[in-house]
Amino acid sequence: MASTLFLLYYYTLCFSLTSFSVSHSKTLLLPLTHSLSQTQFNSTHHLLKSTTTRSAARFHRHHRGHQVSLPLSPGSDYTLSLTVGSDPPQPVSLYMDTGSDLVWFPCAPFECILCEGKYDPSTTAPPPTIPRNATVSCKSPACAAAHSSHSSSDLCAMAGCPLESIETSDCASFSCPNFYYAYADGSLVARLHKYSLSVPTSSPSLVLENFTFGCAHTALGEPIGVAGFGRGLLSLPAQLAAFSPQLGNRFSYCLVSHSFDAERVRRPSPLILGRYDEKQKRVGDDNGAEFVYTSMLDNPKHPYFYSVGLLGASVGKKNIPAPEFLKRVDGRGNGGMVVDSGTTFTMLPASFYESVVAEFDRRVGRVNERASEIEDKTGLTPCYYYDKVINIPTVALHFVGNKSSVVLPRTNYFYEFLDGGDGSGKKRKVGCLMLMNGGDEKELSGGPGATLGNYQQQGFEVVYDLENRRVGFARRQCASLWDSLNQH
Repeated sequence: MASTLFLLYYYTLCFSLTSFSVSHSKTLLLPLTHSLSQTQFNSTHHLLKSTTTRSAARFHRHHRGHQVSLPLSPGSDYTLSLTVGSDPPQPVSLYMDTGSDLVWFPCAPFECILCEGKYDPSTTAPPPTIPRNATVSCKSPACAAAHSSHSSSDLCAMAGCPLESIETSDCASFSCPNFYYAYADGSLVARLHKYSLSVPTSSPSLVLENFTFGCAHTALGEPIGVAGFGRGLLSLPAQLAAFSPQLGNRFSYCLVSHSFDAERVRRPSPLILGRYDEKQKRVGDDNGAEFVYTSMLDNPKHPYFYSVGLLGASVGKKNIPAPEFLKRVDGRGNGGMVVDSGTTFTMLPASFYESVVAEFDRRVGRVNERASEIEDKTGLTPCYYYDKVINIPTVALHFVGNKSSVVLPRTNYFYEFLDGGDGSGKKRKVGCLMLMNGGDEKELSGGPGATLGNYQQQGFEVVYDLENRRVGFARRQCASLWDSLNQH
């Protein structure tokens, strides 16, 4: 009975949200842009420290309350461009985030508090203006979805709807109340709207006539909106799937490897909505690589997450089993690993992380000097100085499923740079392991046990197969994949 009611609610919501004008193409190709600021960070240490700090803050935010965590980390800012309205179309730039389930962006008038260095109104495109009559009613299922825990009656009361109207469910003239989202080091207040949204950079073009999104007039620390690709009912894939299942039931992205080098992110990373031709399946791949799949796990506390089970990891030929809670998600939302495009570095629970580091250090630390001061400056550990070519063991992740192992490229887990390049001392080569300690199991109660960050996803096509409830990985030359798909 409960599942029947859920399905009824889902389809009622979907058909009340949107009407689409789309091509009958099975695939839409969008460019993801990744930019690295040359001025925001004065050294490699500063960039890495900021990235590790915010990766950890986002991960731990998942374990506090029901609010979502939005991507604020340098190195995780993969953005896509959309336009709002049509007379004239107004551009918006959004983070692409699989770790949240709502599309929101700043709307005029907009005030961004504590956004120095992130937002300059004189050089940034003005926030779009949304008509007042585009607000969503407080009795809409979309309103309840945005507020998550509130009933329709509560929302109508919050909107100032008279009691007699609440009793008769006649609150059509009252807008959905503002909702509050919090994230690692900031927050926002937004209101739900329905309006025309289009993807001008897609091929073919996509127009969503009545798309539901959040409009923020005030934000703390974050001037850029978010395109939520999570499993929630208001996410971009969910709304798209209501009228175009072939586009909304499957999406993938392929992140061009950058190693924090701004010169290497000039090429777009392809975001693919739908399933591209089987004949193109091996275009832009690496040695004919096929997808390795693992099943999605349901998380009752964080239903928008793409959680998967992790069996363990290998360092060289040494297999390190993962703790049991990483293999599944329990009824309280504990456990599993989240595949997240909005977190930079992979976070592992302390006991598992320490076992991986111990084996890595046993192989690397016995012949290379430990760079403890670099660890303090960057938040990464272990780090090593080296003079000649350094031998690094392979690292692989083993997911639940038949033949579901993913071997990471060396550049995805070991970052090498010149220390002292700022002129403060002798330049020395240094390398750091880019996996992070997420804390002990008690600290992770009520949320995921681990997160697979986007840095470790570079150079893979990561596919989210919503119809078959699975996530897949395949090695790709992502820039070549973009070129080849753009030719068709």
